[in-house]
Amino acid sequence: MIRELESIVLTQDVPEYNLKRDDVGTVVLIHRGGEGYEVEFVALDGETIAVVTLEASQVRPIRHREVAHARALEAYATA
Repeated sequence: MIRELESIVLTQDVPEYNLKRDDVGTVVLIHRGGEGYEVEFVALDGETIAVVTLEASQVRPIRHREVAHARALEAYATA
């Protein structure tokens, strides 16, 4: 089970927040016993990129011996 303050990995893109599958975030709140999560995504320099509500199917725990990968955040227009 995923717990608060645990790092997770996205299982799919979340284009409205410019997040990509395999991006890593931190769970800041658990909804309905694990049906969903509030997840914060932070750039490597410490800037918060997004805080997003996600369904359990959109995240997974970090697996043994996985390595983080850096990518530049693509600029996108805001409405």
